[in-house]
Amino acid sequence: MDRLENEGDIAADYLEELLDIADLDGDLDMDVEGDRASVSIVGGDVSTLIGRNGEVLEALQELTRLAVYRETGERSRLMLDIGGFRADKRSRLERVADEAVAEVRSSGERKVLDPMSPFERKVVHDAVAAAGLSSESEGEEPRRRVVVLPS
Repeated sequence: MDRLENEGDIAADYLEELLDIADLDGDLDMDVEGDRASVSIVGGDVSTLIGRNGEVLEALQELTRLAVYRETGERSRLMLDIGGFRADKRSRLERVADEAVAEVRSSGERKVLDPMSPFERKVVHDAVAAAGLSSESEGEEPRRRVVVLPS
């Protein structure tokens, strides 16, 4: 079995137990996206697992990665999404990136965005690169931000 599929299976088993313990309904979808396993909890009322601004989701992702590490002995880059929260956030961030690219192209000036998490910055960097411009991160956590650069 492929390493990433194995990570997904371990994560799904862990999350299924967690849903049972918390007495929450939800179905698990597993996938491999590029170089990482991806697990989504969908259906049911899983909003409590997201938390304010995705804080509970981030914590559950870390716990799930630890469960995978415990089984495999290898660090995991597994992504967890709950109720489409991360997918919606990705769409919003791609719009932010598109707007920043348009602004930089029209002004010729660099555009500094608001501070973001590492996940959010990666989405923005990828969207900026896909639009043909470059970007960089500057600052220190938790105030680290993306800067979109003119070509």
